[in-house]
Amino acid sequence: MLNRRHIRTKVMQVIYALKRSEELNLASEEKFLNSSMESMYALYLLMLSLLVKVHDKAKDQQEKSQQKHLLTNEDLNPNMKFIRNALLVQLSENQCLKNAFEKHKITNWELDNEYVEVIFRSILESDLFARYMAAESSSYKKDRQFIVELFKDIIAPNEKLYNYLEDRNLTWIDDLPVVNTALVKLLNKSKEDNFETYFTPQLFKDDEDKAFGLSLLKNTIKNLEPYTAEISLKTKNWDKDRIADIDFVLLQMAICEFHNFPSIPTKVSINEYIEIAKEYSTPKSNVFINGVLDKIVKEYDENKTLNKIGRGLM
Repeated sequence: MLNRRHIRTKVMQVIYALKRSEELNLASEEKFLNSSMESMYALYLLMLSLLVKVHDKAKDQQEKSQQKHLLTNEDLNPNMKFIRNALLVQLSENQCLKNAFEKHKITNWELDNEYVEVIFRSILESDLFARYMAAESSSYKKDRQFIVELFKDIIAPNEKLYNYLEDRNLTWIDDLPVVNTALVKLLNKSKEDNFETYFTPQLFKDDEDKAFGLSLLKNTIKNLEPYTAEISLKTKNWDKDRIADIDFVLLQMAICEFHNFPSIPTKVSINEYIEIAKEYSTPKSNVFINGVLDKIVKEYDENKTLNKIGRGLM
């Protein structure tokens, strides 16, 4: 779920915050990085649990409508299509998902049920819902397509939900696009015969990815001064005060990768930090970072000081 670029971004955020606080406590920063990455998984579960709670809301409303003293024709002959949506039923009945909600203490919607109501009402009032409920034929594929569109068009862009998540956890706002994209991909590929663990993927692809972030953080912080000196030599014509703080952090992290991660090609490292700069720094930062890193790599190459192993790693 978390790829290397997401991990690099998390490390960048930690180092940027550390430099602004001017207090060096590596153990504390490592703990914060771990917490930040784990909270991303909690956000994923939270967004998935919202679908389950909306489904519960629909079932609850249906049950209440049957308890009226004067039943309308609609009450007597309810359209059960949304309640019987195959993907929603699958999510609601998935035991691994229930266990994950319990393990990560995903209880937000019990405490803040009004947001479930807001989303539920938005769904009921949408043209998307009306078209789905009016369609005669049904299948797992069509049910899945509806839930994916519902998530993309109604849940993900909801402003009240966005503000709620921002209030609950500041890092979630940066994580939200990544989590929503991962969730849409997962839902899109869902099948009727999914394994029980399908909706609870691992946060990291493997142990190497899990260790990557901590190693990058530790080695960058350990060598901030020499990396800063190296960057200064390559930016003599630049006013230091005009170099964005985030650019400096990204350059330091890239140099760290050159020195401490022999299996990562330099081109990969450069491209990754260029892409992060496009999203998080100034409009011209990607060009600046590319130019500085290109100079550094050429110098390493000339002096044969690059510690890279394997083919095509220059």
